[in-house]
Amino acid sequence: MPAYKDEKTGKWFAKFYYTNWQGIKKQKWKRGFATKKEALGFERDFLEKQSANPDMTFQNLYEIYMEDMAARLKQSTLLTKKAVLQTHILPFFGSKPINEIKASDVRRWQAKLMSSPNNYSQTYLKKINTELNSIINYAKRFYDLNTNPCGKAGTIGKAKAEEMDYWTYDEYIAFRDGVKDKSLSYICFEVLYWTGMREGELLALSPADIDLDNKTISINRTYQRIEGKDVFTSPKTRKSKRKIPIPDFLCQELSDYIQSRYMLDADERLFPITKSYLSHEMIRGCKNTGVKKIRIHDIRHPYVKLTTKKFATFFENFRATA
Repeated sequence: MPAYKDEKTGKWFAKFYYTNWQGIKKQKWKRGFATKKEALGFERDFLEKQSANPDMTFQNLYEIYMEDMAARLKQSTLLTKKAVLQTHILPFFGSKPINEIKASDVRRWQAKLMSSPNNYSQTYLKKINTELNSIINYAKRFYDLNTNPCGKAGTIGKAKAEEMDYWTYDEYIAFRDGVKDKSLSYICFEVLYWTGMREGELLALSPADIDLDNKTISINRTYQRIEGKDVFTSPKTRKSKRKIPIPDFLCQELSDYIQSRYMLDADERLFPITKSYLSHEMIRGCKNTGVKKIRIHDIRHPYVKLTTKKFATFFENFRATA
């Protein structure tokens, strides 16, 4: 495994032959290394990934795995998976050969997560553990790893959260008063509460999705801000594409808001904010009013608990008599 020094630049480069997946012998060049050790390390890692043996490092397995998943997953799903692996799994397992990872290693890693000062939720712990299990299973299925130590180690966390917390009608009305000084915040929480949509669905809405004549909102996509870019994807499930009936008062509020947005294009985002904005406004509204803080996702709980029609009718009548 030789490495060479470029006398003109003083940098090192790797130059070697390898056999690709088609059985064709090819030459590989890579320049610009500060040291001979770095050049040799590049060659070693490259050949290891080409051979894809179970003694490859977890870091190299991760790179192969993500390249494969890139063609199979939505961008938002892929980036979420990447974030979990890079933040919680690679720092612990990255340099370790995958065939040397034992159940005891997984248990130590799990203990570290469970005792983290970040106090991760049970569902998030389950998600992190599942990502490790998935990538090890990938190595077992495609790269001849004999066993998956995650099975022996057991799991952590819970698949479902504890009973959702939610606001009563009175709590929501009190909270709403705490954000009514900002019309954008007010209308966002109104739509979330009275329609039961998810926040990503809310943030993807455009004027074209609002049918004030028929009193419906169409859900066709969801929104995320990923690596500084607006990313629109299909809703969470096939059934998530739907039309939501909306009560008269919300139609009027939406009409007033849309008119306040001067020269708004039909396909322009109706609410040009991010999830972090909503989170900040949730904290601000709760602080202003003393209403308990809940997850933004749980704002939809009263709507989901009742049928769409019953919810709209019930609260339409409630507001009329309150």
